[in-house]
Amino acid sequence: MSADRAYSNRKIRPYLRSRGIRDVIPEKKDNKAARLRRGSRGGRPCDFDAARYKKRNTVERAINKLRQFRAVATRYDKRGYVFLGSVTAAALMIWLRT
Repeated sequence: MSADRAYSNRKIRPYLRSRGIRDVIPEKKDNKAARLRRGSRGGRPCDFDAARYKKRNTVERAINKLRQFRAVATRYDKRGYVFLGSVTAAALMIWLRT
């Protein structure tokens, strides 16, 4: 799971770890400073893979391009398979434009 620094806290990380979800959430600067200030009692630093975090931007931009289409952004369709068709059609139109 990739997220912003806003989602970096002591409750979310153990929850994700207990469910077997690898997180890519950068540590807040004040949390890092507090951890370093406490020394060995401060705990271990959080796992952070910068390369995976950079890929998050690519996914966000793709979703934003899809949301330019009204049917995808508002999800007017009742059925999931119809919505999937709308997303597929929007993705094809984006692909053909580039």
